[in-house]
Amino acid sequence: MEELDPEAVKILAYRAKAELRKRARALRNTIPASAIAERSSKIQRRLEGLPALQNARHVALFWPIEGRNEVDLRALAEALKERGVLVAFPAIDPETRVMTFRYPTQHAAMEERGLGFLEPAPEDTEAKELDVIVVPALGLDAEGHRIGYGAGYYDRTLPRFCPPAIAVAVAFDFQLLVEVPTTDGDVAVNVVVTDERTFTRS
Repeated sequence: MEELDPEAVKILAYRAKAELRKRARALRNTIPASAIAERSSKIQRRLEGLPALQNARHVALFWPIEGRNEVDLRALAEALKERGVLVAFPAIDPETRVMTFRYPTQHAAMEERGLGFLEPAPEDTEAKELDVIVVPALGLDAEGHRIGYGAGYYDRTLPRFCPPAIAVAVAFDFQLLVEVPTTDGDVAVNVVVTDERTFTRS
């Protein structure tokens, strides 16, 4: 059997991910806000049941992008803060485009800085170490491979913290795929949590 050209395989994988990304966004946009809220609450409860999160002192979450029907974990941020956990959020350096995580002085002070999501202020304290990083996804499989928005911020950032940090991707159960095509630089997460199931990568 003739072997496939590795470069051709790579191009096909990128094209497949782009198509899956497009379909996933379209599907998620059809879900009513009430269902998003209900499913997000279920994901929060599953996250709270994870031993890694129960023992964590420093956690990175993400603020849901308005209008994109992302998993909403703002209530989890408040619950963790009440437990004394320090909660960080992604922040993108406008010059280097490097993503870090910062601890906002208060959530009300977070602002949209050109990428669609609310970020802590540049002067807020940067997280130097984290126990758990919760990652958004448009699609993902049980092995921890995910499809994001295509910019690669998390793929480049996670290796700086994991290990020892545990990376947990969250998505709604209808976003689960049998297999996500992998491309150069992709980083699999340790745990996948949906509103119906939890998978831990061996």
